[in-house]
Amino acid sequence: MIESLQLSWAIVVRNWTVYRKDFVANISPTVADPSLIMISLGLGLGPFIQEVEGRSYLAFLAPGLLAATALFTSFFEASYGFYVRMTYESVFKAMLTTPIGTREVVIGEFIWNFLKGAFMALGVGIFLLPFGLAPQPLLLPVAAILGGLIAMPLTGIGLLSTTYVKNINQFQSVYSFIIAPIYFLSGLFFPIDPMPRAFQILVQLSPFTHGVRLMQLLFWDQMTWAAVLYHGGILFAFSIALGIWANLRIRAQLIT
Repeated sequence: MIESLQLSWAIVVRNWTVYRKDFVANISPTVADPSLIMISLGLGLGPFIQEVEGRSYLAFLAPGLLAATALFTSFFEASYGFYVRMTYESVFKAMLTTPIGTREVVIGEFIWNFLKGAFMALGVGIFLLPFGLAPQPLLLPVAAILGGLIAMPLTGIGLLSTTYVKNINQFQSVYSFIIAPIYFLSGLFFPIDPMPRAFQILVQLSPFTHGVRLMQLLFWDQMTWAAVLYHGGILFAFSIALGIWANLRIRAQLIT
């Protein structure tokens, strides 16, 4: 097991070595996207909305920005990024000539996306801090860990999608019919509680909804151990199930 983790970590190091070559370009959307959302929705729409669950719309929106950053960071890395490495660059086929197996490849991608999601969430949290929209500075590392947890099931969705698409353009369908709905209907932009009961049940099937909720509870100082166990447990269960499924699919494609 220790040897397997060491091999998985080698994949993380490889991804970081490539990623840091264009570090500024790679992290720029992390700052630009939350800024645009804050300006267009928070500052632009906020004055027309008196309160959402007892707080300003900007304060309601803020925790979702960290969750959304983790979502998009992990999904695009695990879908487009993994597909390019697997299909065009044949990186993983080369790795399979070493002691690295498909299990180490999948675990390495999960670790990489956890760290990347955590780092990106931390960056957005630091960005929100001067506006008084982030939790107290001592809680930012907790927000980063939550960002990493949110990234895990989205990594699974991304990896799975690489095994089903026939070409890179088909990721647009994955985004349109899976990622976009769970993003917009997650409770990030509006409260879920006032919605019809059927809608509330439906959105609970999305791991991202539980990630958004955990981030909101942290920001609003409402976190409880019961909430951590419930929402965190669902995130973990989705991650394990999707990871196992992705490993089976990737193994079938890389070894045949």
